[in-house]
Order: sequence, then C-alpha cells, then structure tokens
Amino acid sequence: MSFAWAKPYEPKTQLGHWIDQRLPLPRMVHGAVGGGYPVPRNLNYAWNFGVLAGVFLMIQIVTGIVLAMWYNSGIATAFSSVEHVMRDVNSGWFLRYAHANGASFFFIVVYIHIFRGLFYGSYKAPRELVWMLGLVVYLLMMATAFMGYVLPWGQMSYWGAQVITGFFSAFPVVGEPLRVFLLGGFAPDQAALTRFFSLHYLLPFVIAAVVILKTWALHIPGSSNPTGVDVKTEKDTLPFHPFFTAKDGWFVLAFLMLYAAVLFFAPNALGHPDNYIEANPLATPAHIVPEWYFLPFYGILKAFTVDFILPAKLWGVIAMFGSILLLFLLPWLDRSPIRSGHYRPMFKVFFAILIVDVLLLGWAGGAEPTAPVVAVMQIATAYYFAHFLIILPLISKFEKPLPLPNSISSSVLHGEAEESAPYGLAKA
Repeated sequence: MSFAWAKPYEPKTQLGHWIDQRLPLPRMVHGAVGGGYPVPRNLNYAWNFGVLAGVFLMIQIVTGIVLAMWYNSGIATAFSSVEHVMRDVNSGWFLRYAHANGASFFFIVVYIHIFRGLFYGSYKAPRELVWMLGLVVYLLMMATAFMGYVLPWGQMSYWGAQVITGFFSAFPVVGEPLRVFLLGGFAPDQAALTRFFSLHYLLPFVIAAVVILKTWALHIPGSSNPTGVDVKTEKDTLPFHPFFTAKDGWFVLAFLMLYAAVLFFAPNALGHPDNYIEANPLATPAHIVPEWYFLPFYGILKAFTVDFILPAKLWGVIAMFGSILLLFLLPWLDRSPIRSGHYRPMFKVFFAILIVDVLLLGWAGGAEPTAPVVAVMQIATAYYFAHFLIILPLISKFEKPLPLPNSISSSVLHGEAEESAPYGLAKA
C-alpha cells in the first residue's frame, strides 16, 4: 500500500546514511510505525489499546528484571525476600507495586482490546492470523501471570498453585503424571518455585517476540477500522506519524495517570490480603480464588457440579480451556460479510449480553459457591458457549445489516467537499 504522502525514508545526517547502508533499522521503523505507514483516518480511541498493551508489556519487563535482582526463589526465603524489597530496598515498594498492579492493568487493556476486536470484526478475513497471534499472546500472558502469582509464596500463592495445577489431574491416565512433571513433585515445593521463577522471567520475552510477529502480520493487510470498509483511496488514510503517534501519546499518558493513582493510593485494591501471609501447607484458606483476571474462567470451571459420562471436574477443565480455544475458531463461526458491529443491529444486542455474561461469570467465580451463585455460573456458562456456537452463526444467516458507507473518507467527511490538503488531508 503506497500513497503520495508516504515519503520514502531519507537519512538527514552523514551518520544516518552510514547506519542506513549497514543496518537499515531506522528505515524499517519508518515503514512500520512512522510516516511511511498508512492508517485508516477514522480510527477511534478503541484502537489506542494496542499501543497501550505494548507500553504495559515494557513496564512489566523492566520492573520484573529489576525485582529479579533481589528475589530469592527458595521456599524458605521467597516470602522474606519480597518483604525485604518492600521494606528495605530503596523504592522497592514502588517497583513491587508497579509490577503487581502493572499485571492487572495489562489485563484490563488486553480485555478491552479483545472486546474491541470482537465488536469491530477484527478477526475476519484477511486478519485471521493477526487475531490468532493476539490470542497466543493472551495465553502466554495467562501462563506468565499464574507463575508470577506463585512467586511471593504467600498463602494464596501456594494454594492457588495447588488448585490450578490440580486441574491437570482431572485428565485420565496422563493427568497426574503431567501435574507431577509441572510441579517437579507431588505438591508445590522448591522444584515448582524454581521452575516457575525461571519461566516467569522467560515468557515475557516470548510474548514480546509474538507481539513483533503480530505487528508484522498486521502490516500486510493494514489496520482495520470502525466501519469495516476497506481502504480504497489515499483520502481514506493518514500517515501513522505524526497523527496517530500524537493521539496514542496523549492517551497513553492519560491512562498512565489512572495507573499511577491506583499505584500510589490503592496499591492493594486488586490483590488478595491472604498473600501477605507466608505460605503454610497445613492451613488452607477459607476461600481460594485466583487473581481477578482469571475469575470468569474460574466461574466456568465451577459451573459443572454433576458427573455425566465424564467426571464433573473434567467437564469443568475442558470447558475452561475450551472457552479460550473457541475464540480461535471465531473467523469461521461468524460468517457475516459485514465486519463492524455498528452496521449489525442484532449483533449489537447479543454483544451487549455477552459483556454482561462475562461480568457475571467473573463475579460468580469470586463468590462463595452457594446454590444461587452456582445457578448463575451454569446459566452464564451455557450462554457463553451458545453465543459463539449457536447465536453468532444464526445471526450471520438471518441478520439484515445496515447500509455501509461508500468509503472511509465519506464516513468521516459526511459528504462535505474533499479538497486536497497536505498529507492527503481533506476538509472536515
């Protein structure tokens, strides 16, 4: 995709020319995220969360590397090493809270990013692989977050590891050997803590590599947009820099202010108080729950209470993993030729129900499993799978979409004169 305003990269200094001839990295950046990359001109603020996710990934990597300098992965010293960081290391409390809350904000940003993709049809052709690579990033995030939650070796760390790894024992024959392999023993102990620390340190770099692949894959078809209409002319696009770098920049700063407010004034609001008690294998917490970003899946797991052909625990584990793997099939489950939910009236209604459904699963996953709560989990779980396996295919077949705009520029300009301007800008 090449437009008149997409000026080729030209080094402005002799040093720049020398580097460009030997390692054309600045040229690659210019073509990937600079003035050489055309972006649909109608992107709204929902598209800022992709860049924001990258910012929080960098925050997690930097704070994690620094914290690893003081962390000790021994079961007798892990908890005290975290307390040492909090109490004795200069600005250690800031680093620890920045890392812990950074994980929560990373998931907040990614969840908004995923639901944006669901509403605007970002999983549809030709961006199926972009969507799948994003889901791979999400799965890697979940694995990294779980292992990181174990590292402080508090009560919820220990018992969370006990429960989560216990899921694998639900599978017949291979389940228990797999659980023992993951833990390095029959219960969370030194071997488990050592390997979790090693993987927790490694996986963020794997995530960064997959993000690079995802960005590469995105640049082939180009970014999607709120109308779902393909780019047709130069007037449909703007250069990424300076227009969208400025837009992303101020949005990132605004979101970081919210992150800072939580970090300085409510740093433990998103955590669990039991994790400030050192792990004790002989004292089970009254109510074991994972971190809040896992609660919808925990709700799906607990929704199965009756043995039917297979044990209820196995059904729950299959459904929990299936709820994520189902998203990989979304490009083929939703057969509507219309990408954007703005032009799909039936889809918008059921999408709103899906959001409520996921929030209910999250609430039920963290609540005491009383009879009413279990009933909510079962209904919400049934709807979650019905939405993707039944409702979406039926909507694709019977829905009558609204008329699409002729082009991206016509949707932005609303029929006003499209006179030429610098960088292909039109009067709006």
